[in-house]
Amino acid sequence: MLRYDLHTHSTASDGALSPLALVERARERGVEVLALTDHDTVAGVQSLQGEMGEMTLVNGAELTCLWGSRMVHIVGLRLDIGCDRLLRYLDGIDLLRQQRAEQVAVRLMKKGLPDLLPEAKANAADGVIGRPHFAAAMVMKGLVKTEQQAFTQYLGSGKVGDVKMQWPDMSEAISMISQAGGLAVLAHPTKYRFTFTKIRELLVQFKADGGHGMEVSYTGISPSHQLELIKLANKHELLVSAGSDFHSPAQHWTDVGRFMPVKQPVEHIISHLL
Repeated sequence: MLRYDLHTHSTASDGALSPLALVERARERGVEVLALTDHDTVAGVQSLQGEMGEMTLVNGAELTCLWGSRMVHIVGLRLDIGCDRLLRYLDGIDLLRQQRAEQVAVRLMKKGLPDLLPEAKANAADGVIGRPHFAAAMVMKGLVKTEQQAFTQYLGSGKVGDVKMQWPDMSEAISMISQAGGLAVLAHPTKYRFTFTKIRELLVQFKADGGHGMEVSYTGISPSHQLELIKLANKHELLVSAGSDFHSPAQHWTDVGRFMPVKQPVEHIISHLL
């Protein structure tokens, strides 16, 4: 099989490398098929058109949505990035993120921190703004030593900067991906802190909503959990996908193209992308 990575991020959302720098890093590591799947945007993918050389680019995005009251991520692969409906959908999510950023800034100021919104916006550049950009601003201003400390004290789940959003429903995200000609893939199922009972319930709904595939290999997954996910993918007749979920070279535990191989008999999504 071609060497691939079907889940990566750039500065178009919360990644550290520009789309072109990400492509170069992937090329240096022998990746032949790369999906750029920034959070709720295709801006990075749009900037890469015609810039891939011999590497194959899969147009993608990682859509944030809700399964009931729980946030999950759906990776859309093979998207038509010129689809008007998709672009309007993403514009709507961008507006939600901008409004959330303003609320985060206000909450942090009430805790005695300075107004970090200008720095957070600058860190996001023209990309999708999120809590990592506030974390970087805190480090820049000397308010915390590391971005992890920023999340531990201010931005993580249940902290003052954790502003909840009314994300689109999972069924809406899957439908949007399908309308844009893409394949909907449930991202990193074991990263949501769900029990496997909950993951099984999620997969039943995901499949009923028209989902196409599931990631079974990504940074941090254990061999036993990968095997269990492969069994579930086969049971629900879901395509299997995999990717590093790469964000930054500073995160030394991961890299582009680096994740546990998928060795079990599966129907791999890559055969539907090329």
